[in-house]
Amino acid sequence: MMQSGNRAFLSGNAAIARGAWEAGVRFASAYPGTPSTEILEYCGTYDEIDAQWSVNEKTAMETVIGACYAGARSLCAQKHVGLNVAADPFFTVSYTGVNAGLVIVSADDPGMHSSQNEQDNRFYARMAKMPLFEPSNSQEAKDMTVAAIKMSEEYDTPVMLRCTTRISHSEGIVELKERAQAPERQFERKMEKYCVLPHNARKLHVKVEERLEKLAKVGSDCEWNRIEDGDKKVGIISSGISYSYAREVFPDAAFLKLGFTNPLPTELIKKFAQMVETLIVIEENDPFIETEVRAMGIKCIGKDKIPVCGELNPDIIHASLAEFVTRKTPETIEKTKEEIPVRPPVLCPGCPHRGVFFVLRKLDCTVTGDIGCYSLGAFAPHNAMHTIVCMGASVTNALGIEKAMKEKIHGKLVAVLGESTFIHSGITGLIDTVYNKGRHVTMVLDNSITAMTGHQPNPANGKTLKGQDTKTLDLEAMAKACGVTNVHTVDPFDLKQVEATLKTALNDEEPSVIIARRPCFLLKNYKPEIKLVSINRDKCVKCGICWKLGCPAIEVSPEDGRTVINATLCVHCGLCAAVCRPGAITQEKGE
Repeated sequence: MMQSGNRAFLSGNAAIARGAWEAGVRFASAYPGTPSTEILEYCGTYDEIDAQWSVNEKTAMETVIGACYAGARSLCAQKHVGLNVAADPFFTVSYTGVNAGLVIVSADDPGMHSSQNEQDNRFYARMAKMPLFEPSNSQEAKDMTVAAIKMSEEYDTPVMLRCTTRISHSEGIVELKERAQAPERQFERKMEKYCVLPHNARKLHVKVEERLEKLAKVGSDCEWNRIEDGDKKVGIISSGISYSYAREVFPDAAFLKLGFTNPLPTELIKKFAQMVETLIVIEENDPFIETEVRAMGIKCIGKDKIPVCGELNPDIIHASLAEFVTRKTPETIEKTKEEIPVRPPVLCPGCPHRGVFFVLRKLDCTVTGDIGCYSLGAFAPHNAMHTIVCMGASVTNALGIEKAMKEKIHGKLVAVLGESTFIHSGITGLIDTVYNKGRHVTMVLDNSITAMTGHQPNPANGKTLKGQDTKTLDLEAMAKACGVTNVHTVDPFDLKQVEATLKTALNDEEPSVIIARRPCFLLKNYKPEIKLVSINRDKCVKCGICWKLGCPAIEVSPEDGRTVINATLCVHCGLCAAVCRPGAITQEKGE
């Protein structure tokens, strides 16, 4: 964080964490998920905030709900699909309300930069009848977090803060303030409030509807929803990052800038619509605002011209609404005729997952995959992952395939997931497999960290978010506790061991678990024994086996088509030497 006096240059995620600190938040929890991950990491930098990684989004949500019941202002951060996992407690806490303030952050991912779908989580707020804030920059991300805590306590409700990838990761100047002192609160035994039995829930639902009516009035007269004067020929309603984009394209237009978007300020929208000749609603993904505007009987332009799919930017808005743009844009620089080659995502040099996928492909296994670095096993040259649905689905997808194909698939079916994903939601799938007499192999790729989201600790590596030592989960014991008899542990760099173990497991008549354990090569404290790799290019017969590893350090010479090892990228893991049959690549122990 770059800071000068009471101003700092913060990303949206860092600003949300700062806002939580300024609002007097004492507890925060999450499961890492891009683009929301850094919110908890930044929360963890404040001594006053007890920040923790939970094993999944549901446990994170339930923990912060308990904390807010007990009087601690709390925050729970999710990526958009993470909120799916936490939906059960999310909807229920809208009924119970809070004791201390509770903010629930949903970081959506338009354009699917790191996600399996493009869902618009504003609809979660509408379904749960929960107030919703949408920041359009880092300053608002901080300020709205503070405002959300205040609103939460004033109206006895959790409050949702919805940001997107660009807000989460873009940086801007933020005015800083001091930390607020939260009033002391204790847990009170209020069965009628906190026990959502049908008898109580019916009464709580009435309170939710009454609360929503009060909040609707707030939206039409608050600092976050405002009419910005401009040329009345075109009036634009927008929120979040879309507002910032629209401002670039239509600097002279009149705007209704919305920051508090559920419930929508209907009276303010009607007033603005009467002021302008042409009304345009600009928002990313689904027509959340537009649908409500049309339901009021107000004519507007929206998704009939603006794309529903993908992330917006000023160029897309300009192209979609060119007929309404009055200000000329500067001449663009002529694009180069040469196309920039695409850089496909690859596993890092020395990644312990690489050898596993090499063997899986060699044995022609059907592989049900999962969410993590190992998702890259689906791409060439591995081509060794055939389903990816959601966290933990690898195990249960495999069970479903077994049930459908029976003996036709036995001996060829493998579920692959990481240790963090296994803990997140793979354990229940493994129990389901054992209980329902599945026989497939489950491979847990244990690289000692939650790597894909930026190296967050998890229960399998014995560290908390704050860096404290804690109990380390025994994955082998866990697999056996789930009822698996055949549990194996292998070194993924030992390809012969991996292949032999996998062949044995595939032929078992009971479900098997193979734990492939080797730390991520990028871990700061990981110092493996280096055995130098070298190549005798005269022995290279261009068989291409080493290329199938998909290692960025292995290149093909444009001159003679033989293998070249890029010394800058090579970490001397030795996999290429292990697969090189002619002996052109060798590995010897370093000094």
